[in-house]
Amino acid sequence: MKLADRKPLHFLWEVSERVAVLRLNRPERKNPLTFESYAEMRDLFRDLVYAADVDVVVLASNGGNFCSGGDVHDIIGPLIGLPMKDLLAFTRMTGDLVKAMISCGKPVIAAVDGVAVGAGAILAMAADLRLATPEAKCAFLFTRVGLAGCDMGACAMLPRIIGQGRAAELLYTGRVMTAAEGERWGFWNALHDSADLEAEALVLARRLAAGPTFAHGVTKTQLLQEWDMGLLAAIEAEAQAQAICMQTKDFERAYRAFVAKEKPVFAGD
Repeated sequence: MKLADRKPLHFLWEVSERVAVLRLNRPERKNPLTFESYAEMRDLFRDLVYAADVDVVVLASNGGNFCSGGDVHDIIGPLIGLPMKDLLAFTRMTGDLVKAMISCGKPVIAAVDGVAVGAGAILAMAADLRLATPEAKCAFLFTRVGLAGCDMGACAMLPRIIGQGRAAELLYTGRVMTAAEGERWGFWNALHDSADLEAEALVLARRLAAGPTFAHGVTKTQLLQEWDMGLLAAIEAEAQAQAICMQTKDFERAYRAFVAKEKPVFAGD
């Protein structure tokens, strides 16, 4: 399957040099999510498992903001008064987007400028690597709309990134995590000026795309699967995974390049 020619209806999508850039496209409202964009993004990330022309995805900002979460008028309003069956269908769909992101087999980089709040904070959290500007504001503000902080995997994932106590504070209070806090706590991998943010994200993405992409997929799979493993099971799983990678041509290419004192050129096979 090739995704370079995909024409999404509810967000922007472009592919160049095996790096895809996805950005929500309602900058006048700080890029909120809708029922339709949730579902279309979920389907796209599901298809990425089989994509032959994309090795890395960048979730980019648009118009100075990343994502303001679920649209108040297009999502929150219509949810009021729905029966439990329909509400559960919606919350499962939003969770399915996170499942698709973490199961897509490709590294995902979030490049966050401006606000990443509510579901926007979740999208950043679900990425493998996260870059931001010093002005970026990230908040898991579900309690501010009368909901629990346990949304789309936040209670499982956020403590593993920044620690239980810090995650609990953010999820209970809904307060903004400043960029400086996020970098210090390990949520942001690096901070870059707004003018440089996307370029830095693309440099990182192209570096990953030029690497052993099959092995990157194995790394992403193990990072996910080992959440549920004990240490001994994880060590055995990694032994098996690494043995598989040792059968790839990229492993041989790296060895021959080292012997020849050259930089390896990986092909993902």
